[in-house]
Amino acid sequence: MDTNLPVSTQPRVVIVGGGFGGLRLAQSLADAPVQVVMVDRNNYHNFQPLLYQVATGALEADSIAYPLRKIFAGQQNFFYRMADVKGVVPATKTLQTSVGDIRYDYLVLATGSLTNFFGIESIEKNAMQIKSIPNALNLRSFIFQNFEQALLETDPEKRQALLNIVVVGGGPTGVEISGSLAEMRRHVLPKDYPELDLRQMQIFLVEAGPALLGPMSKASQADAKRYMDELGVLVHLNTAIKRFEDGRAYYSDTEFIPTENMVWAAGVNGAAIPGLPDEVVTRNKRLTVNLWNQVQGVPQVFAIGDVANMVTPEMPKGLPMLAPVAQQQAEQLADNLQRLIRAKCPRISSTPIKG
Repeated sequence: MDTNLPVSTQPRVVIVGGGFGGLRLAQSLADAPVQVVMVDRNNYHNFQPLLYQVATGALEADSIAYPLRKIFAGQQNFFYRMADVKGVVPATKTLQTSVGDIRYDYLVLATGSLTNFFGIESIEKNAMQIKSIPNALNLRSFIFQNFEQALLETDPEKRQALLNIVVVGGGPTGVEISGSLAEMRRHVLPKDYPELDLRQMQIFLVEAGPALLGPMSKASQADAKRYMDELGVLVHLNTAIKRFEDGRAYYSDTEFIPTENMVWAAGVNGAAIPGLPDEVVTRNKRLTVNLWNQVQGVPQVFAIGDVANMVTPEMPKGLPMLAPVAQQQAEQLADNLQRLIRAKCPRISSTPIKG
């Protein structure tokens, strides 16, 4: 299949991913002497920070999705192709996709992150995740289906499992979804399900570490815990879910929380793509990049955002996987790509990139 991209005498910058980083980079190159090609499996930008509100019915999906073609309407040097990326061949400067190969002069991977199930097969198979709009809609539908089933269930233990919701992971996503579910329990569900005794519905927030919002300040951690307590969310710290099957979320070999509803928000991996050297892929599948976001040792290939592992003296474990980091990296890279085209050395910002 032919991608049917126009031939241009200008260098082609291929961006994989229409998230925060990819979007900002393409916009920052609007007036640059380059051809910008964006590849993404979805033809819309998904505002991920509000996915939890879609999952709990506070927002409709179209409130957080915006068509990529509409975003870039009028940007003459921009072209979009909806495709799945299969791999990259650096030796021939080729991106392999489901709609054909795309030649690049500069390739930027802004592929974001994927849910990390830490190799626990029963959780990967049975738990719900919240990384995309389809995930959020599926979660909303699944919870309501279980509530409908709870109306019919005569076994008290099975009914309790249908009503209980376990959120695993005490980071921002876990805290947000737990709080939103608690608000839904308080304000929405009593009207929708007057036949159910919603005092029986329990929301558990389970975190393997000693505090919620682990990387954040002590004040933020305390505020999050207090907020959860006020909403009636049952917080379990220093607790790891080991498996999830048969309506039971096990936190030891024999101890469990009865639930049919588990939301997994416990970790992410970078969404690396095949074809890059093994040595640039870190333990959590992020790509090692230098201080101007070039993938280490791979000319003309760059990575920004969640998939990029940029280590600095202030951040020895890599910059955080946050939207502001991706956007700042995109702006810096847009400037450096134009410098490279003019045969100038890339420039490192004097202001450290921050989350």
